[in-house]
Amino acid sequence: MSTHTTTEVTHYHVQKRRRAAFIEEWRKNHRTVVAVEDVVMHPTERGSRVGVYVGADGDRPTRTMDALAHELDPGTTTTLHRHSWDAMVFVVAGWGWTEIDGERVDWGPGDSLHLPAWSWHRSGNDGDTTTRYLTFSSGPLLETMGMAALEDAGHTPVSELPPRPPFSPGRDGADPYATRLRRLARDQEARRSGRLHTSWDELELRNTPRGTRTTFLLDRAIGYQASGITMAMFEIGPGRAQSMHRHPGEAWLYVVEGTGESYLGTEPEGGERHPWKKGDIIVVDHFLWHQHINTAPDRTAKVVRIHMFDSLLETMRALCDPLVLFEEPPDHIRDAQAGDPATIQWPALTRPTWP
Repeated sequence: MSTHTTTEVTHYHVQKRRRAAFIEEWRKNHRTVVAVEDVVMHPTERGSRVGVYVGADGDRPTRTMDALAHELDPGTTTTLHRHSWDAMVFVVAGWGWTEIDGERVDWGPGDSLHLPAWSWHRSGNDGDTTTRYLTFSSGPLLETMGMAALEDAGHTPVSELPPRPPFSPGRDGADPYATRLRRLARDQEARRSGRLHTSWDELELRNTPRGTRTTFLLDRAIGYQASGITMAMFEIGPGRAQSMHRHPGEAWLYVVEGTGESYLGTEPEGGERHPWKKGDIIVVDHFLWHQHINTAPDRTAKVVRIHMFDSLLETMRALCDPLVLFEEPPDHIRDAQAGDPATIQWPALTRPTWP
C-alpha cells in the first residue's frame, strides 16, 4: 500500500508564506539602538541577575548572536553550566573571577574573556561591590541549525562532571574518511588550546585610516579560537567621526564611554542619525551605510564592536562572490570623513567605570 505526503497547497505557496512571516516578525522586533535603561535585570536560579539587550529571550530576536548583561552581588557564585555555543565576555564593573573547565581567571573592568563551546563555567564575586559584565554569544546561530543545547550542573564539583565531548584522533590513510578525521582533530586541538583572557592593562590602541584608534579584544589574530565572533574596541576623538562603510551580517557596538550618534541609511546621504550614550548598544545590520560620530567636543568616546565575522561573513564572501561584502568610500573621501587621528591628543587609557 503506497502513501503520499503532501500539503494543502503547493510548496511554492508554503515557502512564500513562511518567508513573508519571517521578514514581518524580524522587522517588527528590530531595534537600531537598545538603551541601557530598557534592559531590565531579572534574578535567575544561577544566582545572578540577567538582562537582555538583544536576543529572543528579550523579545528582540537575532539570527547569529545575542547580547546579555549580567550582575553578581558580593559573595555570589553562580551555578556551573555549559552550552553548545561559545560566548565572549566584556567586564564593565567590579572585580571577580570566572572558572572555565576548572581554570580560574580573575578579571576587572575592561577585561575580556572567551568561553569556549561545551566548557563548564561559572563566575563569582569575592569583593564588596556589585560586578557587571556583558556576554555576546553565538547561541542564536546554533539554535537556527537545531544544534543549541544547554546543561546546568548546579554546584557539582568540576572534577565530577564530564569533559567536553570527545573526538577521535587523526589516523593514517589517504582516503576521505582518514582525511576528515585528521582535519577535524587538528581543528579541535587548536580550539581547545585557544586563549581565554585579555587584560585591560595589556591593551595598546593604534591609529587607523578610519580616524579612530583601535585594538582587538578577542580575535584569532591574538590567539583566540572562537566560533567566528570577533570583538574589538575603538576610540573616537572629541567631535570627530569614524569614516562611513557598510557590510552584511549583524554588528553590534556597546558604548563603553561617551555620547554620540550613528548615521544609518541605504545610501551615504539621506539616512537617519540615532543618538547613543554610555551603556547603550547600537545595532547595525541590513547592509546599511553607517558612520559613528562622537558629539562631545571635549572628550573621546570608546565603543566595543562585536561582529560574527570569521564563520558567517567568510562563508557569505565565498557564496556571494563577486558581490562586494565590505564597502567604503574611495580613500580621499574616507580620509576627509575621518580626519587625521595623529592630530588628536588621545588621553591615557583608563579602565571603564559603571554606572
